[in-house]
Amino acid sequence: MSDLADHLRFLYGESRSRVVMDRLCEILDRYRPLIVSKRSELSERDAVLITYGDQVQSTGAPPLRVLADFCQKHLTGVVNAVHILPFYPWTSDDGFSVKDYRAVDPALGDWVDIEGLGKNFRLMFDGVINHISSQSEWFQKFLRDDPRFRNYFITVEGNPDLSGVARPRTLPLLTQVHTP
Repeated sequence: MSDLADHLRFLYGESRSRVVMDRLCEILDRYRPLIVSKRSELSERDAVLITYGDQVQSTGAPPLRVLADFCQKHLTGVVNAVHILPFYPWTSDDGFSVKDYRAVDPALGDWVDIEGLGKNFRLMFDGVINHISSQSEWFQKFLRDDPRFRNYFITVEGNPDLSGVARPRTLPLLTQVHTP
């Protein structure tokens, strides 16, 4: 936790970082029973399938349900965990431009389909906390200067030197938006 505390101090300053750390610990304590299984650590005994939710399809069935059926039939005893790449509603970047972190993209299925896959396999998901869609509720509230979302996004003034930033994308690093 000391590394996390150091990062929070860097981001928020000494006094604010303590408040953020306390709140983060509260949230983790509340949700830990829901997210930590009896054996949560990975080891050399684990085999993990990493896949998008729509990689296995069948006409008339949600892709996540088809994935669960496929894994149950063909991967039981071979793979014990499935890492589903972003399955949230999204607008671009192959699912990484998330509109709503609390929902499953209806084109893939729903939470019941995710639960079905979790009955037989350990699950992993991408948090994607460093990406978000400009169409998301959070970003729209930021644009409307909602105080709760004011610090959710980084704004840049002027023309900073970004030549040292390396990223494997052709889209620009910064996007101009108008804020109040």
